[in-house]
Amino acid sequence: MSSPSKRRDMDVMKLMMSDYTVEPINDGINEFNVEFHGPKESLYEGGVWKVRVELPDAYPYKSPSIGFLNKIFHPNVDELSGSVCLDVINQSWSPMFDLLNVFEVFLPQLLRYPNPSDPLNGDAASLMLKDQQQYEHKVKEYCERYAKRENITNVPTEESSDDEDISDGECESSDDEVAGHADP
Repeated sequence: MSSPSKRRDMDVMKLMMSDYTVEPINDGINEFNVEFHGPKESLYEGGVWKVRVELPDAYPYKSPSIGFLNKIFHPNVDELSGSVCLDVINQSWSPMFDLLNVFEVFLPQLLRYPNPSDPLNGDAASLMLKDQQQYEHKVKEYCERYAKRENITNVPTEESSDDEDISDGECESSDDEVAGHADP
């Protein structure tokens, strides 16, 4: 690839040509929302979220900022801002990754394998550790209340956002693993 802007254009185009609904913000390709469906065979299956993506000028050498716009109950997603705590996006990003990796691998793994030892949502992490059944009930309740198609059409799209609204590399994790562990 000869320049980051060509790579950015290609990655956004690949995402648009995939099964994801992509809504550009301000007629550019540096900021957009993506319709994201909860992964099959997870607590989040059936849920639909609008995820905001901001691509820095240095993309793909610098990671995209990712944030859920409608509410989700998860230990590694800030309930108020939607900010995502995921090592592979925040600390160990590589130009080998692209936007399809984010939506087809990284976010589904995050939802399947939450990490309560590195929370952005302390209530979700605590509940997950203390009462798994109640945690699962609350996740499903949030999916029913906030993660339906009608919810994402009513989510306000901010014209300008603060860096605190989405992932920004300030996650406190010390391990270099992708969210969770694969089942043996």
